[in-house]
Amino acid sequence: MSDPLWITEADVTRALSLPEAIDALRHCLAMEAAGTAVNMPKTLQIWGGHHTLHAIGAVVEGAGVVGTKTWAHTAGGATPLVTLWSSESGKLLAIIEAFALGQMRTGGISGLATDCMARRDADELAIIGTGKQALTQVAAVAAVRTLKRIRVFSPTQQNRTDFIARLERLFPGTQLFESRSVAEALADAPIVTLVTRARSPIVSAAMLARGVHVNAVGAIAPDREEFSQDLFDRASAIAVDMLESVKSLSAEFGKRFGDGDWSKVRLLSELVAEQWQRPVDADITLFKAMGMGLSDLALAIEILSRVKAKGGGRAIEHPKPAQPRLVR
Repeated sequence: MSDPLWITEADVTRALSLPEAIDALRHCLAMEAAGTAVNMPKTLQIWGGHHTLHAIGAVVEGAGVVGTKTWAHTAGGATPLVTLWSSESGKLLAIIEAFALGQMRTGGISGLATDCMARRDADELAIIGTGKQALTQVAAVAAVRTLKRIRVFSPTQQNRTDFIARLERLFPGTQLFESRSVAEALADAPIVTLVTRARSPIVSAAMLARGVHVNAVGAIAPDREEFSQDLFDRASAIAVDMLESVKSLSAEFGKRFGDGDWSKVRLLSELVAEQWQRPVDADITLFKAMGMGLSDLALAIEILSRVKAKGGGRAIEHPKPAQPRLVR
């Protein structure tokens, strides 16, 4: 077996584009539905009031790989790393710097959900939130639907202006609108993506047009909520990336379903596998993403394959066992 590789952010961005990341996600979610890929439950620890330590992972037997992504999210930033091992030998395969990878998988899963669940003729997106993940979220929707208009809302006017300037460079010719309120951004929009750090609901069902698809991807910890409970009353279809994480960490879903019947909540992997078609008379379709290890491994496996094929990455030595010192 060849030496494991250290794969840098530059290696990652050279190896894989966002549309290709969506394809990799589709492939791995199909394996999940077939039973040859399994997620590891997400682990989250909070300290200092708002700092968080995360660990997620997956077993992808169909690719002969297991792995984890770990990171600490602090006020000073984060340094996420994906570690891959052979599922047969346990040998280390790669350590991948995973900031860009994480952005692509977070945006990509929304793109995949939009492709599965939004109307085929949907050509307008309302993006609520303009933080680090927002641009990738817009690009992921644009990868699966031809967008004529994009509406942008942030509570900070300067953030809206700056974000629209970035969109102008990325999507020349697309109509861009700076919305002064959440309601203004959402009015009649057929696709909505929520990527905020809201701690109480900012979107109600009354703000949403009939037939809309909603990606809710910002509230990934129990102290956050983006939408009110009345969205569930209008939901024709609900999908999530990983049910266990949604049950344990989503305040929105916990309030609605709690210890009750979760049968209406489906895995996105099931929709992918059965090539689910949105009913013509569907009202709201809702996708909730908490982040899952399988998404990271889907991209990491593809990145490793492409980097190795081009002789990239930096070889590192296999760790070698050493005997511990048993006395001073």
